[in-house]
Amino acid sequence: MNLTEARMRDLFELSHGPVNPMAWGVTLRRRFGHFTPNEYYEETVEGLVTAETEWLDVGGGAAIFPNNRRLGQILAERCKRLVVVDPSPNIDDNTFAHERFRGMLEDYPSDRRFDLVSARMVVEHVTDPDSFVQKLGQIVKPGGKVVIYTVSRWSPITVLSGLTPLSVHHVAKKFLWGGEEKDTFPVTYLMNTYARLNALFSGAGFKLAKYQRLDDCRTLQHWKYLLATELLLWKVLRTLGIGYPEACILGVFERT
Repeated sequence: MNLTEARMRDLFELSHGPVNPMAWGVTLRRRFGHFTPNEYYEETVEGLVTAETEWLDVGGGAAIFPNNRRLGQILAERCKRLVVVDPSPNIDDNTFAHERFRGMLEDYPSDRRFDLVSARMVVEHVTDPDSFVQKLGQIVKPGGKVVIYTVSRWSPITVLSGLTPLSVHHVAKKFLWGGEEKDTFPVTYLMNTYARLNALFSGAGFKLAKYQRLDDCRTLQHWKYLLATELLLWKVLRTLGIGYPEACILGVFERT
């Protein structure tokens, strides 16, 4: 286990306690040595939040980390200030935010500068990437970081999502992962490749600090034996040096 994976296990147990043997999904993942993209994202953000961090979370909605609310609380208490920006009314349910702004990032009126901006599963919905990233360039301090976590444009489910209407998305999302219809939003996929992200952020005064393609074995996570099969396939492909077809991407960009 590498250092990053060891920290993710520590963070998981900090938030949830030791793994419950009855939690078969978690047990299976640990047996196969698989960490979800969510866990990589959470570990990355956790490593950037200090007591002096002015932090803005874009699209945080009701929770910074929906799958790890305890960690969200810990980081909200650790940082100097946490501002959440989201056009959805879900933002009113966010109990950890120090400040809330209901609206688009581009409309955020503050002259404040931030050390950290995080965007979890947000940029796939952005309709004007240039304006979005230019705004980030305005509000992030020199040396500050932007963490982008999103789906890969060329994952099979993402490709299918791009070819089907929104009415289909919620049905499929609810079947595979659960959730409410109010949490399903239109997608554009205009920022969902390494090349596109790097070009946009380079043009707005950022340099790439970190980039990862994260294998995503969550498609069948609600069915024990299908999840085990998915994880086995992932393990075989990894042994062969082949990336799993379903994937997310994680990028950290530093303001120069």
